[in-house]
Amino acid sequence: MDQHWEDRVTAAWATLGDHPETEEGAERFRARIAALADELPGDHPFALFERACAWDSTGRSDLAVPLYERALEGGLDGYKGRRARIQLASSLRNIGRADRGLELLEPELDAPSDELDDAVRATTALCLSSLGRDREGLSLVLEALAAHLPRYQRSMGNYARSLRDS
Repeated sequence: MDQHWEDRVTAAWATLGDHPETEEGAERFRARIAALADELPGDHPFALFERACAWDSTGRSDLAVPLYERALEGGLDGYKGRRARIQLASSLRNIGRADRGLELLEPELDAPSDELDDAVRATTALCLSSLGRDREGLSLVLEALAAHLPRYQRSMGNYARSLRDS
């Protein structure tokens, strides 16, 4: 992908907080992302992904889900693919399909580590909670948190395992 396009997308996303949290503000933001997505072929996975993100970030998970799915089906992979799976799982949970969200994220728990690991665990925990599996979700959150604590990492890791195993 062209770095200039990526830089403009990043700049557009940096303005999300500048838009009022109204439908008019959401529409203006989505239009800005859509204009960038329109520079790519309509079925390009990056275009679909950015449109999905814009819908999702403006409170319309229901409209984001099919776009995330098409982006992934179209070959979105790597870092953006992992982001899409996390965001799709979150959106699915938001529309009452946490079970499908959990299916998407379970393989991500064992994927090669990157900066999205905690987001995978947090979103998985939310899906688990929505499914009434709060102890498992809390276990994942404690495991993620333990790595960031200045002390007690071992204890928190043990507590997380005991929650999961009981």
